[in-house]
Formats: sequence, structure tokens, C-alpha cells
Amino acid sequence: MTYDEAIAFWYGRINFEVRAAQPADLKLERMAALLRLLGDPHDRVRTVHVTGTKGKGSTCAMIAQVLRCAGYRVGLFTSPHLEHVEERVQVDGAPISRAELAARVTELAPAVRELEAGSGPGISFFEIGTALGFLHFCYRRCDVAVVEVGLGGRFDSTNVCLPLVSVVTNVGLDHTAQLGNTLEEIAFQKAGIIKPRVPVVSGVTQPGPRDVVRRIAAEMRAPLWEVGQHFGSDSVARPGGQEVTVSTPHRTVTSLPLALLGTHQAQNAATALAALDLLRASGMPVSDAAVERGLATVRWPARIEPVSERPVVILDTAHNAPSAEALVRTLRDSFPGAGQKAVVFAVSADKQYQDITRILAGYFDRFYLTRYANPRAVPPEKLAAVLAEVAPGKAFTTHAKPADAWAAARAAAGVSDLVCVTGSVFLAGELRPLLAGSAPV
Repeated sequence: MTYDEAIAFWYGRINFEVRAAQPADLKLERMAALLRLLGDPHDRVRTVHVTGTKGKGSTCAMIAQVLRCAGYRVGLFTSPHLEHVEERVQVDGAPISRAELAARVTELAPAVRELEAGSGPGISFFEIGTALGFLHFCYRRCDVAVVEVGLGGRFDSTNVCLPLVSVVTNVGLDHTAQLGNTLEEIAFQKAGIIKPRVPVVSGVTQPGPRDVVRRIAAEMRAPLWEVGQHFGSDSVARPGGQEVTVSTPHRTVTSLPLALLGTHQAQNAATALAALDLLRASGMPVSDAAVERGLATVRWPARIEPVSERPVVILDTAHNAPSAEALVRTLRDSFPGAGQKAVVFAVSADKQYQDITRILAGYFDRFYLTRYANPRAVPPEKLAAVLAEVAPGKAFTTHAKPADAWAAARAAAGVSDLVCVTGSVFLAGELRPLLAGSAPV
């Protein structure tokens, strides 16, 4: 296949990032069958498996960067992508090339067609991406791959792997149609990545969900490290990042620079270091110097990412209530002198957008409401009605396209003001090329 043919084949499959998955769509049999036809590449690479409602991508990025600084060849599988689908599959920070993508899809296409010729449901977009990732990590002879769950955990296609360490960053109300309407139900799905006797790191703090994780870990006889008991963090904001103190049973690192903003990132760093300590116990040396270099140089685009300083421009992807709360808290702490505060906002209809809007309205002075090129996006007029309900009198304008909303927000901002783009990875992906033209930090 050429690259264009490979992309057409991949995107020709059902995509649950465009059409929300139903509970019946989530199962592992298709993924296991596909990988079996490909020689089970997931069994030929060591993995770290990470799930959670928020922070799982940042935690993956930290683990991968520290391991790179320790001298390992590291694969990283994340989703969704911002601008280019190749971002989902990386080795040592470099996305899979077009030629490699075409070669891998050429290899897996016959297996996909064979399965689709049967009576079962077709292979999904995410399942092809997962298989492509495992294949690529094998071809590039990765020492270890850090794999982020796409949705939930128990029936996510990545859950075919047998990791060295399983990580559950936290639990919050998101994807309730697929995962359940209570924190305990969602915790049950997240904890589905726990494997027999495989160590688990848990950043879950709420009593109910924490008990679910504990119960499943005990059933699996999986050693469990918990935040607040086995590891923790403290942080102090500083320009461009923060200083963190992280403690685990095997190390305490004081005044460590962390490139990512927010106290939630300090908590993610503690979770990442706990996982790294367990990797070290399994025979993968990771020095304190590698930890320091890794956290100081980690990059995770569009997660409270500063792209300009006069005015302050922040690119973010908060798409649930906990992430919105973390965003607002971080902006208050990191930019206390900001003048007028504006937000370019769009969100998917299957998110808790009423709660997200209420949280954002407690901080931002003006909303620029829009929608992105995905059928799941909420029309800006509907967002305006929600905003009028949760924050009567809050200033807003509506815009048919994200570029128009950004242009209006940027034109109105003075040098001491703050503009934030948030609400969805899809919105961030559409606007990131435009924001790249802002004055650099």
C-alpha cells in the first residue's frame, strides 16, 4: 500500500471517536483474533499499561521520557492525536513515519480482511491503531512500550497486553454511557487492566472507587501501591513549570523541576515515579538523574500548554469536569496577574458539558463558543443556552468555525490578558497550527 491507501484503509473502519461506542461494541475477542493472525506482537514487547479518567496521557509521557533518559528505546501509544494520526505511535519521541505506517498497514490488512469476511462485527479504527502500534514497537525493537488505554480499560483493545506494571491514575465521571453512572462502576472498568500478580500503581483517592481497585487487586493477587500510602507529591508553581517533591517507598526527590503545569501534574509525576520504581524492582535500572532529566524535559502538547506570554495564550484539552477544575486551578496559581480572561470553548455532546461550562464560567470573563469538525460537537448556540443558564449575564459570542472564534478572541486580547482554548482534543488539534503563529513563550 501507499501511504494514502493505508490511511484510507485505516479510516475506512468504524471510528468510535466520531460515533460514540455502545457497551456492546466494547469487547476483546476481535482484538485478540487480529493479533493472533499477526503473530501476537503484543507478547513480544514489554509494556507499562496506563488507564484513568484524566492524567493518563501525561503520566504515560512522563514514564516514557524518564525511560528514554535512562537509555532505553521506548515506544509510546496514546490517543487521540492532535494534528496527525502518526502521533499515536511513537518511538523515542518520534512519530511513526509515513513509510513505516504504510508498511505496517500493508502487513495487517490481510488479517483485517480475513476477520471481516466472517460473521462477526468489523475491526474498528482503534483496534487497527492498537495492532499497528504493537507491530511497530516490535519492528523497532523497543525495550519497553508505554501504552495508554483508549476507553475504560476492561474491554479496551489495549487490554490484551500483559504488562510489567499496571497504572490507574484516577477515577471520575466520564464516558458514563459506556462505563457506568457511578464512580464505583467506572473504577471497576478501569481496574479491569489489573492482571494476576502484576504490580499496580493507583492514584485513586475516593473511598468507593479506591475500595473497588483494592478488591480487584486482591482478587488478582496483584501487589498494590496507593497514593497517600505508598507515594505522594507536593509542588510549588514557578514560571514555565513548577518545582515538585515526590516520595515513593524507594526514593524522595526534592525541588525537582517539572516542565508541565499544575498540581495535578505533580500528582501524575508521583504516580509515574511509583511505576518507574516498580520497573526498577523488576530489573530495569532507572537512576535519579534520569528521573530529573525526564521530568524537566517532558512535553505533552495541548495539556495546559503555554504558547504565548503577551498575552498569555494557553492550549488545553479539558473535556470533563475534573480536567476543567484542574485547568482553572492551574491558571489561577500560574498566572495570578492575568487581566481579562477569555476562553475559546467547544465540546462533545457525550461529555458533561453543563458541568464543564459552569466550572469555566467561575474563572473566565468571556466565552467564544464554537464547534469543531466532528458530528459529536455541541452546536455553539446550544452551548450559549447552557452558559446563560449556569452563568446568567456572562459575556459570549458564537462562531461557526474554531478559526473564527480564535481570531475574535485574539483580536480582543490585550498584552496583559489571558486566552485559553479548551474543551476537546479535536478543538485543540484544529487550532494548534493557528496558535503556533502566536508570539512564543
